[in-house]
Amino acid sequence: MSRVGNQPVSIPSEVDVTLNGSKVTVKGPKGSLTQSFNPDMSISTAEGVVTVQRPSDERNHRALHGLTRSLISNMVIGVLEGFSKSLELVGVGYRVQQSGKGISLSVMLSHTVEIQPRDGIALEVEGQNLIHVRGIDKQLVGQTAAEIRKVRPPESYKGKGIRYVGEQVRLKPGKSARAGIA
Repeated sequence: MSRVGNQPVSIPSEVDVTLNGSKVTVKGPKGSLTQSFNPDMSISTAEGVVTVQRPSDERNHRALHGLTRSLISNMVIGVLEGFSKSLELVGVGYRVQQSGKGISLSVMLSHTVEIQPRDGIALEVEGQNLIHVRGIDKQLVGQTAAEIRKVRPPESYKGKGIRYVGEQVRLKPGKSARAGIA
């Protein structure tokens, strides 16, 4: 019994959901998203809610049931409110600058790293060490934020690098602390 899959997805009045077989299109004030789902899942809309049904209790169908419902819910939230992830640069000399639609990272490499956003993604810089990734597609926002973090992930001894806002980086003790020398 899928707890997530059985919950209906409510459709706000500003959002329009169109079903075409296993293809779902969601249109809202921020844009439009289209995604194809497994044809085994039966998706239906009625009275302002989207419901997902599975044909059997097979392991694969149980997994797809909750996944399909979550993806549809994320599409509705995305076109209505949008998603955002924030990253911060920690370290002396670590900076970010806005360059057109993209960003330019100076993170103690021999060169500056230029990152251009994909379609549907907006990169915003706040100050010199804060990056906001915004968009309507939750997967694209997370993927873009992960690619930016991958340029210089936080290192484990001093914690310098690019990290998500609020991310806890566990610092390892240095050589002298490990050996017990004070």
